[in-house]
Amino acid sequence: MPWPSRKRDKGAVADKKEPDAKIAKTEEETSDTEEEEKSTKPPAGSSKSGWKNWKKTKESDTGGEESKITYCHWLLKSEPESRLEKGVDVKFSIDDLKAQPNQTTFWDGVRNYQARNFLRAMKLGQQAFFYHSNCKEPGIVAIVKIVKEAYPDHTQFDQKDPHYDSTSRKENPKWSMVDVQFVRMTKRFIPLSEIKAHHLAHKADGGPLKNMMLFTRQRLSIQPLTQEEFDFVLSLEEEKPH
Repeated sequence: MPWPSRKRDKGAVADKKEPDAKIAKTEEETSDTEEEEKSTKPPAGSSKSGWKNWKKTKESDTGGEESKITYCHWLLKSEPESRLEKGVDVKFSIDDLKAQPNQTTFWDGVRNYQARNFLRAMKLGQQAFFYHSNCKEPGIVAIVKIVKEAYPDHTQFDQKDPHYDSTSRKENPKWSMVDVQFVRMTKRFIPLSEIKAHHLAHKADGGPLKNMMLFTRQRLSIQPLTQEEFDFVLSLEEEKPH
């Protein structure tokens, strides 16, 4: 999957430039800088109204109470296009996940400590966005859920795997992975460029995406989301693309 090796096989995919993404799954050696460069600048004024409308809806639902800043959802990056790493194709798209038995796979290949710690913080049943990374048009394509909490990533001990780590020991493994299962496709593709437009607007007016890690820690292939961030991004699937 993503950096989970992607069921590519044994491997984890490393974001070409977002290394930690299982290939996204992989690590932080690469960054999402390229993706940001590819994304278009936000259309003037298109985001604020969406944020205000969303805020009104949420306030009516919650009585105006602010959500606590806790991470309970995730964003997992994976490369949908073929790329060889040490002779292994680290490609893993949402279609590859859907083709797995029970539409479930392990998310291996993460070799960044912060991303690994996020993996270890994941709880059974939590949902995550499946994000196509390092491709012509990066963005969110589906929702998955955590079906097995963190356990040792076997690829760290496989000398034939591109993410083999000779310094890791079986009695004290450095790297972990989780199992994820396909839940559903988003109602439409939500491109990075659109999310970025809202992020920039929210930085100015205090919206929920103002501190979204997709833009503050672009290189991480595994990123936490607050409830507000997740809900707002999910609400975009109901809107017509700008």
